[in-house]
Amino acid sequence: MHGAPWLPGLLAVAFLATALSAQPAPTPKPAPKVKLVEAKPPPFSDGIFPCTGCHTGEFKATRRTLEFHDDVQGEFNHDNENRWCLDCHDGKNRDMLHLTNGSLLPFTESYRLCGQCHGDKYRDWKRGVHGKRVGQWNGERTYLLCVHCHNPHSPRFKPIKPLPPPQRPSEMKR
Repeated sequence: MHGAPWLPGLLAVAFLATALSAQPAPTPKPAPKVKLVEAKPPPFSDGIFPCTGCHTGEFKATRRTLEFHDDVQGEFNHDNENRWCLDCHDGKNRDMLHLTNGSLLPFTESYRLCGQCHGDKYRDWKRGVHGKRVGQWNGERTYLLCVHCHNPHSPRFKPIKPLPPPQRPSEMKR
């Protein structure tokens, strides 16, 4: 043993490493379950929903002027050169939306429809970064749909003039 005084220490380290690697890794505690609760139904215009109150049968599959929906017709600015009503609204069931694969979707799940084109916003919305949620940080949360803040027919916010920056406490008068 005179030639390798470090050998017992090396063997002890190797034994300890082997023993530790045989131990199962500790299981991390799961994050608390967060339940999302819809705040309120989408903001429908008065007298508009349910659509089947006026519409019967299928939509005509051609673009046309909207006689009754002049509020939508006049402000539709959602890629209006490439989009029209039946890209989102279902032609057979007027009280439903539809995804690109044809799956029907209630208006209360419109965020899934928006997310097909606006994937980055949808991802951020699901994580609570985009949009508004209120409630407990580790429990039940209430969320708003995209249409609570954005008009689905003209979703871009109108430009607003920014407010001046807040005053520093040293600049405030008492």
